[in-house]
Formats: sequence, structure tokens, C-alpha cells
Amino acid sequence: MNGIEVINFAETPSIINRYMMELRDVGIQKDPLRFRANLGRIGELMAYEISKRLNYKETEVQTPLGKAVCREPADQLVLATIMRAGLPFHHGFLSCFDRAENAFVSAYRKYREKGGDDFDVLIEYLASPSIEGKTLLLVDPMLATGSSMELAYRALLTKGEPAKIHVASVIASRQSVEYVCDRFPAEKTTVWCADIDPEINAHSYIVPGLGDAGDLAFGEKL
Repeated sequence: MNGIEVINFAETPSIINRYMMELRDVGIQKDPLRFRANLGRIGELMAYEISKRLNYKETEVQTPLGKAVCREPADQLVLATIMRAGLPFHHGFLSCFDRAENAFVSAYRKYREKGGDDFDVLIEYLASPSIEGKTLLLVDPMLATGSSMELAYRALLTKGEPAKIHVASVIASRQSVEYVCDRFPAEKTTVWCADIDPEINAHSYIVPGLGDAGDLAFGEKL
């Protein structure tokens, strides 16, 4: 896909597959605490896998008995998420990358007609440090069309040009992965997904998907 590496965790055996099963299960979804916890656990495990792609430097530390040479990330990380569904997923990443800087983007669908299927994605809010020369982790649990992810990325570019980009989602549609791969710079982008579903429906929801992640995590909105 335009030279961009796409990692789909559903293709390999790991505990992420168990958490994905629980996220999709309509019975388990009735427990919002568990739903948020599973988003966070997938985020933390995905962050661990991404950590293997970072650059590292040696650091000498003093122990009670002497000095030890350790390794720590040399990359400056900015962890960006799209509110509100992205917050539990973001928290999982932050549990692993506890020294990362953070950025938040508010993106929402504005439907052109009440009850219709056509909508525009609007960016309403952005809070971000400089991302110039840093490694940008752009995380959002649902990647349906890819348009929200692209708009969030374009908004973040007003804060600088990142050296590397990791796009991470829990569930993506095949269409959205192709969309992101066509619009993100191939030479520095990697896409990470816990699973990739085959399609989106007329309402631009992922099928089979899991429903509205924001509502399941935080309650239904008006």
C-alpha cells in the first residue's frame, strides 16, 4: 500500500486477540469499565511493539552497588489522540510511554442533513506541543474512513514536521487503511491495527466492527 508497512495483529497469535473478542462481544460491551480497560490494554501492548522500532541510547545509572549501563529511547515522542473515543486507548499508550509529550485533537462528524448519511469531518480543537523532528504516535481506536485521521494529522502539521509517524487503531476498515496509506508520507509512516475489517456500511461504520467506541466507553450522547 504505497510502500507503507501495515501491521495487523489479528494475523499473529497474541493476547490482543482475546481483548479484541471482548471488545466486539455485545454482552461484554454492557460493562463500560471493561470496555475502557480493554482499549487501554490493547494500547499498552501495541505501544510495547512500537517501542521495538524506536532508536535507543545508552545511559549510565548509579545502583546501590555500582554503576550499570542501561538503554532508553532516544526518540522524542508525541502521543496524539482524537477525542473522545481515543482517550482510553491513549491512556494505554501513555502507561508505556510515560515520558511522551501529548497532543489532543477534537474531530467530529457534521451531517449535512438530519438523518442522512453524508457528513463532513470538522476539527474543532487542537492542543499540541511542537512535533518538529519528533516521533508522532497518532492513535484512535476506530479507523472507519480515514478522513478524521488525515484531518488530525494535517492539523498537527501546523506544529511542525515529524521525523517518524506511527498510526495506530484498534479496528480499521480495509478502505481506511488504503486511504491513510495514500495520504501519509510512505517514507516515514507505519500503520498498526489490532484487526482490519472488510468494509464500512452506508453510515460509514466498520462492519462487523464493534459499534460506537465512544458511546460504549463513556455512555450514549445526544
